[in-house]
Amino acid sequence: MLVTLGIIQAGIWIHGHTVAERAADTAVDIARGSYGTNAAAREMATTVAAAGGLRSVTVEVSMHDGRADVTVSGEAPVMIDFGLGHISEHASAPLERVSPP
Repeated sequence: MLVTLGIIQAGIWIHGHTVAERAADTAVDIARGSYGTNAAAREMATTVAAAGGLRSVTVEVSMHDGRADVTVSGEAPVMIDFGLGHISEHASAPLERVSPP
């Protein structure tokens, strides 16, 4: 029974990391676009993370030196918290810029 619970716990933890990673990727895609804003990226990342089951979601978005950086943090809904419930993922990409031909 403990092995089964351990497998379920590991699956929930992996799912939480995947959700946070997808939320960060989504936010960086929005932020790096020509019309992207920090607020729009933050809102979308929060929506994706909450829909995936993360609680207490925080999103940090910054654009500097031609790059968009996003960090998504939250709490995974673990059954037994051994201190692994806090999840944080980061995504970064260059800003899109239009250049004349």
